[in-house]
Amino acid sequence: MINNPTAFLLLRLAIAASMFTHGLVRLPKLDKFSAWMIGNFEKSMIPKFMVLPFSYALPIAEFLIGLLLILGIFTKPALIAGSVVMIMLLSGTGMIENWEAIPSQLIHIAFFAILLSNIEYNSYSIDNFLK
Repeated sequence: MINNPTAFLLLRLAIAASMFTHGLVRLPKLDKFSAWMIGNFEKSMIPKFMVLPFSYALPIAEFLIGLLLILGIFTKPALIAGSVVMIMLLSGTGMIENWEAIPSQLIHIAFFAILLSNIEYNSYSIDNFLK
């Protein structure tokens, strides 16, 4: 049981790094990323008016969720937000039949679920310091 806070920290930082870097590399090229995403969804059932705002919001959400998790502040809401983002991505991925991307997204969701179910071990965090 003594290693649970350390294991939680390592898992939190792993998923944080993934989310943070996904957002970080997309933010400087937001217009190109948006155009790429819209192109991927052209033949899907999801209309462009829904894809467009999501394509701009996604990198910002990834960056902020990753940053919050790195810092360990608002950890539980960040984990829930990350789960919601991944479920939305998973739904979109299915709509465009990009089956190769689904395992990665499911792994992200599993990380979020494991962390949420063990939130009491979030000892190494700003959240814990502020208690």
